Amino acid sequence: MSTAVRPSASVWTDHAAAIEMHFLPGYSPELNADEIRGADLKRTMSTGTAPKTRDESKQAVRSFLHRLQKSPGRVRFYFGKSEVRYAA
Repeated sequence: MSTAVRPSASVWTDHAAAIEMHFLPGYSPELNADEIRGADLKRTMSTGTAPKTRDESKQAVRSFLHRLQKSPGRVRFYFGKSEVRYAA
């Protein structure tokens, strides 16, 4: 059962001036800040000692994400590319 809620048509018409639509291709990682973050995670994970267990991998990912939370400049970097600025 889906829990998604669709806004009524009046929401769209009431806020039409503030809504900006961006149509993206089906697969376009260069246009997706999450993909850029994922590539950053992979780069970071590959530069250190390789985790030997699943728990070590989970801890390394959590550590990366925790450091990322404390680095707004790094997050801003993900939206710095001209292809991704639409989402900033």
